[in-house]
Amino acid sequence: MPISPYIRQLRARVGHSRLLLPSVSVHLFDTDDRLLLVRQQDDDMWSTPGGLVEPDEHPADAAVREAWEETGLLVRPECLLGVYGGPECVVRYANGDEVQYVLTAIGAAVIGGAPRPDGEETNAVRYWSHAEARDLALASWLRAHLTLVYAGRSGAAFTSPTWRPPAE
Repeated sequence: MPISPYIRQLRARVGHSRLLLPSVSVHLFDTDDRLLLVRQQDDDMWSTPGGLVEPDEHPADAAVREAWEETGLLVRPECLLGVYGGPECVVRYANGDEVQYVLTAIGAAVIGGAPRPDGEETNAVRYWSHAEARDLALASWLRAHLTLVYAGRSGAAFTSPTWRPPAE
């Protein structure tokens, strides 16, 4: 999996320590309410297309770029569907690097291209119904938020907060 120059520069300073990183998750639904998922090349887990928001990049541009790179589809971002984070979004890579993503879920429409895995980051691209997706090997963030992701098509969905102020 390619590492961006920005991450390479950070890793030179912090080693394998956890990095908190902004990312996008592109949610593409077909007319049958099936969600487009990609199978990751490195671990064979299914997830939505998406990835890191690079320095000086707008999240909408990251969504268009990541969808194109991972699926061969040109997309038009249409709406914010949710923001996901927390322990479910921690990823430990085989080389020992650890990251925790904060995912901005962007609903988008396909406006061009043809679905195909890139062979570098993804090895499969397919639409799945909610029922079908439950049986897949899913990325931990998607497994934890699967119902919200499918429900989020009609509006923003967020994990319910659990933080409370300390008792006085």
